Amino acid sequence: MLSSTIFSRARTAVGRFSAATDGNIAVIFALAAVPILSFVGVAIDYSRANSARSSMQAALDSTSLMIAKDLTNGTITAADINTKAQAYFTALYTNTDAKSVTINATYTAASGSTNATVKVNGSGAVNTDFLKLAGFPSVNFNTSSTSTWGVNRMRVAMALDNTGSMKDDGKIEALRTAAASLVDQLSGLSKNAGDVYISVVPFAKDVNVGASNYNQSWIDWTDWENSSPGNTYGSCSDPSYTKKSRCVNNGKTWTPDHSKWTGCVTDRTQPYDAQSTAPTTTNVATLFPAEEYYSNSEYYCKPGNNPLLQPVMALSYDWTAIKNMINAMQPTGGTNQPIGLAWAWQSLQTGAPLNAPAEDGNYTYTRAIILLSDGLNTQDRWPSYGDGQTQFGGQIDARQKALCDNIKAVTDPKTGAPAYTIYTIQVNTGTPGDPTSEVLQYCASSPDKFFLVKSASQTLTVFNTIGTQLTQLRVSK
Repeated sequence: MLSSTIFSRARTAVGRFSAATDGNIAVIFALAAVPILSFVGVAIDYSRANSARSSMQAALDSTSLMIAKDLTNGTITAADINTKAQAYFTALYTNTDAKSVTINATYTAASGSTNATVKVNGSGAVNTDFLKLAGFPSVNFNTSSTSTWGVNRMRVAMALDNTGSMKDDGKIEALRTAAASLVDQLSGLSKNAGDVYISVVPFAKDVNVGASNYNQSWIDWTDWENSSPGNTYGSCSDPSYTKKSRCVNNGKTWTPDHSKWTGCVTDRTQPYDAQSTAPTTTNVATLFPAEEYYSNSEYYCKPGNNPLLQPVMALSYDWTAIKNMINAMQPTGGTNQPIGLAWAWQSLQTGAPLNAPAEDGNYTYTRAIILLSDGLNTQDRWPSYGDGQTQFGGQIDARQKALCDNIKAVTDPKTGAPAYTIYTIQVNTGTPGDPTSEVLQYCASSPDKFFLVKSASQTLTVFNTIGTQLTQLRVSK
């Protein structure tokens, strides 16, 4: 009897135990805790490794850029790059988790259309706290950075003020020295013919495109033929009439002699004065209006005249010819910045009138326009005042802003970035001097590309600064 009672109670207790669920959560948690903690630990280990790699990437970017600059500036040779790279990297990389860190740098010189590069490779490891339980005592990582420079081709157009006020305070002499120095600086970057092209556009009220172009189809002769010179330069079907006005008034035919033109053109008809649209004979407004630049009893574009507004130099890598032309620049007439800027832009176009060499799709290009002027705009084709000659600001500045907007709006077909960089320089040496030019500041591609020169001697420093900026490096990863 006793045994059966004990057995019955034992069976009841076992039944209650088998049906109980109160401790299952603790058991399940205990079993699940192991993989949960493992995942958290793995995440921590990988997070530390990723942080070490990101820090290394930033340090390598800076290291490769500085090494490339040192090579470009000639402060180190190719044999020095690993030692110098290690020194730069050590100063920059401060991540304490990374172990067994190594770097190495390799240099590839420019060749043909291949960029000059410095590539810095880095590697390291982070000791793990959790992954080592799974047999992974460390997480390895590596990355690299490449600096590329000096191989993209360069085209630079200089629009240089040759107005009468440039004769004061040594400005024209300083301009000649500075512009020639820039030619030397940029030509030194050229390894092969055509790597660097430079054009020069001296400007005053007009631009001299050269009298030898009198038979070109891109010239509009309307104003010239109706001017005082045009009234006498030609022949009448009746030889007794030597002037166009009398010839035409008497029903005869006048044949103009365009070969007597001295080479100057004025602003194109709006809106083409602010565009680089190619000239076409089917649209006279796109043509370049010929005129005689006559002022102060001087024909400023007449060959042999002194002073002479020098003819435009189209893109060239004949460095001697370019510098000879720069050194021949003389101060003449009044200021029309837009026409100088417009022709500088034209000089970078592959079509007429200046026919720049076609760009090679295998290269990237740096295209820059440098506009220097010693004062405010005073003359253009659309004066504001009643004398028909002179104005200050107003319409001329508005046209210049429209021109600058159009230049800035052009994008590089390969990169999508702005195709042109505009540098502007105001040489303001007078006492008290002109106000700081608002339109020159507006036209600069960025505030750091506008330069205010207070002394003619500063002109050389500014041109050297621009030359350095034009050779700035870019980092590619």
